Amino acid sequence: MTQTPSIRRRGRPPNVARENPDTRAALIRSGLEVLTEQGFSAAGIDGILKRVGVPKGSFYHYFTSKEAFGRAVLEQYAAYFARKLDHYLLDETLPPLSRIEAFATDAKNGMARHGFQRGCLVGNLGQEVGLLPESYRAALEQVLGDWQQRLAQCLVEAQALGVLSPDADCDALADYFWIGWEGAVMRAKLQEAPTPLDTFVTGYLAGLPRQRE
Repeated sequence: MTQTPSIRRRGRPPNVARENPDTRAALIRSGLEVLTEQGFSAAGIDGILKRVGVPKGSFYHYFTSKEAFGRAVLEQYAAYFARKLDHYLLDETLPPLSRIEAFATDAKNGMARHGFQRGCLVGNLGQEVGLLPESYRAALEQVLGDWQQRLAQCLVEAQALGVLSPDADCDALADYFWIGWEGAVMRAKLQEAPTPLDTFVTGYLAGLPRQRE
């Protein structure tokens, strides 16, 4: 007796979790887009899932909660931003202070490319830290501390080249940069223009303690 081959019915795929790292990566990527625009509190899981085309059951297969998802998104953003900082701040083809300008120009172009709707994820989360799970506070401080350390090393190079004063506190100057930068990013979003970024970076570089002739 000839066996009739089974015919696959058309329709939607089964609503099951996919054991696929690409699905998890797509969810995190979608989260980055949403959280840099809306922040954590306003972001809805349903909107993130819709962008990726993943059912809600699959989301909780990869992440135990929205808090865990947000932490994964933050970790991904921190790694991405660290690579970006290294790309510019370790660029030995440019003088150290010019590397800061190059980073700022890239960030300004990135904001413009997205119509100034996306800001800094760390800055967004920092503004609503009182509404976030307590674990986020230390995580955000750790990321900002990492950025501070990377910039401080660039300033130390400028100091070694005789550009900055030997008495300059490079750690404090790097800390000051990120405090001001996050405010400039927020203001650029409000104005939908790069002017606050230009104003801050120009003022920051002009105010650095220089080596006397």
